[in-house]
Amino acid sequence: MRVALDTNMLVYVEGVNGPAKKKAALQVLQQLPQSAVIVPVQALGELFHVLVRKAGRSPSKARSAVLAWHDACATVETSTAVMLNAADLAAQHHLSIWDAVILSSAAEAGCRLLLSEDMQDGFTWQGLTVASPFASSPNKLLQTLLSSEPQDNS
Repeated sequence: MRVALDTNMLVYVEGVNGPAKKKAALQVLQQLPQSAVIVPVQALGELFHVLVRKAGRSPSKARSAVLAWHDACATVETSTAVMLNAADLAAQHHLSIWDAVILSSAAEAGCRLLLSEDMQDGFTWQGLTVASPFASSPNKLLQTLLSSEPQDNS
């Protein structure tokens, strides 16, 4: 099963929102098979922005973080089809265009879950479900994935 990461998951792992969020996000990511994790290119761009604007990192350090994520995870680009579907999502479901791009690209990549604390937990579109890994009652599909036997990430 493929799982996409929203920007906030990347930001948490980078430690921008404090050590507790970093630890929680890392615990979730370490339970996922690395080969199943997808990062939308839109999330990489947003990560760069947050690291420079909110965290005060230099652009070169933010670039290094983006490259590290790119090297560690498969990515999915923002194609014309992704953007057009995102526009539909934004118009029909009152999402920001940038959240819609992340949702659309994750669906395009065949992901079943999008891990996000910022989007509506449980929202489903084209077989993709938004799941907050920090919810008091986690999504059942995510729960099943996280409780399965540890997988070899090599």
